[in-house]
Amino acid sequence: MIHPLADCMNKNIPTSTNIWQFCVIFPNAIIGENCNICAGVLIENNVTIGNNVTIKCYVEVPEGTILEDNVFVGPNVSITNDTYPRSKQHPDEYERIIIKKGASIGGGVCIVPGVTIGENAMIGAGSVVTKDVPANELWVGNPARFIRKL
Repeated sequence: MIHPLADCMNKNIPTSTNIWQFCVIFPNAIIGENCNICAGVLIENNVTIGNNVTIKCYVEVPEGTILEDNVFVGPNVSITNDTYPRSKQHPDEYERIIIKKGASIGGGVCIVPGVTIGENAMIGAGSVVTKDVPANELWVGNPARFIRKL
């Protein structure tokens, strides 16, 4: 289902995936089956979103991002892909952000460029992720740090 108030330029959205109002989906994004893309989400080109992914309201998924299967992204998460951003100056290639299978990202998290979040990892709300997070770990804080194994 693609809500009539969404700007979905992508013609390859599976029918099992829901795109809600005020979303903007660029034409060269890949989005899997049974996803829920909530209101106000922006998904840029060269993004890969797996199956069964939930992206809550007001998240930007910038170029170069990979969200593997069963990922949860909470509301107002900031994913960034350019370490040295300047207006009207674009890098030749954006840095990748990879969020592995089953990971959960709490609301209001900021993820800096080049970070990989491991399988089934969990990031607590409001955290700032500045380095790779191993699989099956809970990280919280600013900067995010290891709390415990899951």
